[in-house]
Amino acid sequence: MDLSYDLRTRTTLVCGTLALAIAISALLGGKVRKAHGLFAAFAADIGFWYLSQSLFGLFHSHLWERLRLVLAILAPVFAVNLFEAMVPEEDKGRRGSRVGRLSLLVALPMLVLALSPALEFTLVRVGIFLYAVASIAAGLFELGQRGRHSRSRATQRRVRFLVVTGALAGLFVVADFAWVIGYEPAYHPPPVGIVLSVVFLFMLAQALRHQRLLDLYEMLGRLLVATATAFLIAFVFYVMVTVVGQFNTMWLNAIVVAIVVLVLFNPLRDRVEAQIQRLFFRERRRLEASLATARRRLAHTLEVEELGTVVTGALERSRAVTTATLFLLHEDGTVFEQLAALDDKAPARIEVATANAMLEQLKHGAVVLEQLAHNARQGRPQPDGQVPAEAVLAAAEVLGPLRDSAVVMAIRTEQGALVGLLVVADERIGDAFSPEDVALLETLAAQIGVVVENSRLYARMKERDRLAVLGQLAAGLAHEIRNPLGAIKGAAQLLAEPAPDGKEPDAASAEFLGIILEEVDRLDGVVGSVLDLARDNRDVAAPIDVNGVIRRTLQVLSPEWADGKVAIETQLDETLPRAAIAPEQLRQVIMNLLRNAVQAVRSTGTVQVVSCPQQRGQGAFVAISVSDEGPGISRGALKKIFLPFFTTKDDGTGLGLAICQRIVQDAGGRIEVRSREGEGATFDVLLPVAMEALGTPTPGPAERHESAGALAESKK
Repeated sequence: MDLSYDLRTRTTLVCGTLALAIAISALLGGKVRKAHGLFAAFAADIGFWYLSQSLFGLFHSHLWERLRLVLAILAPVFAVNLFEAMVPEEDKGRRGSRVGRLSLLVALPMLVLALSPALEFTLVRVGIFLYAVASIAAGLFELGQRGRHSRSRATQRRVRFLVVTGALAGLFVVADFAWVIGYEPAYHPPPVGIVLSVVFLFMLAQALRHQRLLDLYEMLGRLLVATATAFLIAFVFYVMVTVVGQFNTMWLNAIVVAIVVLVLFNPLRDRVEAQIQRLFFRERRRLEASLATARRRLAHTLEVEELGTVVTGALERSRAVTTATLFLLHEDGTVFEQLAALDDKAPARIEVATANAMLEQLKHGAVVLEQLAHNARQGRPQPDGQVPAEAVLAAAEVLGPLRDSAVVMAIRTEQGALVGLLVVADERIGDAFSPEDVALLETLAAQIGVVVENSRLYARMKERDRLAVLGQLAAGLAHEIRNPLGAIKGAAQLLAEPAPDGKEPDAASAEFLGIILEEVDRLDGVVGSVLDLARDNRDVAAPIDVNGVIRRTLQVLSPEWADGKVAIETQLDETLPRAAIAPEQLRQVIMNLLRNAVQAVRSTGTVQVVSCPQQRGQGAFVAISVSDEGPGISRGALKKIFLPFFTTKDDGTGLGLAICQRIVQDAGGRIEVRSREGEGATFDVLLPVAMEALGTPTPGPAERHESAGALAESKK
């Protein structure tokens, strides 16, 4: 018995034992399904086949020869039926596979021949050999076809991986099986096929145990790299010892081989890993490259509009998604508004209240709706502390057509505040995103959160710089324009007075002088508004009765609509807490909004003023709403309505709302506008509730009155 054949005998003994262990583990892994049973039979067949080869190598008995031949005939039957059970047919248009049944029908006469004296004939042995090779090849081909027609990308990857690995194992095993037709090589090569077949069994076991092949990406990648590298190193060792290393002492051969291995190990490992990555994970590499490019661009992005273009462009180039939508949380914290999208399948807005369950689940990571739906159908409960799957799926209805296939990721600032959502989907196939893909997308979402935070900080800096420049400009305007305006106005007034002889100016001259005086006053008002917009707020803010300011403002403005054509309706909450703002500044804001509303209804209609407390996120606010029944504001104008010098009026300066917004923002609040064309407009002034020293809201006048009454009663 030569050394190489002794190595094969020992290798088959070890690999046969490993195959039997894998078969037993498949039966002990929980509920045994049809695929698990077929796999256990296939692995046990391979294990006993190798053990019989090892025993034949030791004892050379015809009993072990016939036994390993019978096991070799049964192996394709188990393998082909296992492949069909692993990947059920999804394409209803394809004809069902008959490979499994045909392999069983053909195996029966082959078994009879293997146990009969006819086995001595070469033609019979060749027939058995061709049957085994053709059956395995047909089974792998059918497995590949089912994977190619599967809607699940994970299934496609898994099947492609298994087919390639199985084909490699089959090629090497064919060399081991060549003894059936009487072929005996001059020397026996290393038992590569035996080891590969056990690796293939291990892969099959993992594919059955785990729903996704890529859940095991790191482990399988390392195993493949280690296996391929080990084969290369073994080949080097084999060549050095048997061909090159003709030395008298074995230890010197070992030293030479060790040096070669140390030199070649890292380059071989890197090359094998790169080839495996390119062969099996092309889609993921493309996604990684696209997202890496996007992250580099986002590192230099400060504009929100550019952010949307970069993100959607990168996802489109990756070809990993068919739809992607980026939502940003509105300043009021009640709605997510669409910033950018690849198509129009996602909604334009997502209400926070409606999607609350899904947003709560996002605290635990990305929400893969397809996986949640699968878990719900299987009756698998969510981990402790997470939202029930049914509630999340119900909240996901806000996504419309994407509710069944989308992956939703939270966009948060570095402080953890939720500022947006990234929603992606691939409707071409099911099970489109592996955990590793989702992890890559989450890194993109994290960088989007940083960009959103930086863009808002940048916008505040630009606003501050703009106001600083505007302040300098306003000071110059006050000096350079008001003095000439004063001179022009004085000259016009002198011309408008009667001449020394008592003669009045003619009608045409009087009309033009009136226009001059009117325009001078208007320009003086514009200059004053610019100064108001640019000046620092030095008015003292104190907790005030907001309802009192509203009533006083309505009283001051009442002569302007004394003709009764405009109806002013009020709904003032008497329990309204106080807000910290200078009374004169709040009166200026309310006056501006009321005058705009009266002008919007064109002197015939209703203007409604409402005050009430509101809770927005974690903050308590006093809300003042001014609504009109006018023509409304266009969508394009809504985006610019608070910009200085933007106006929709023929005689407006475009500074009124900008001044109002600055006043309210200086008080810690904001002004929001809601409008649709033809349905009027509503301006909401939100002011933070003034807190007492202990952090409780300052009570309104009605509450103070009730408290005083209760105190008086207690003293009685």
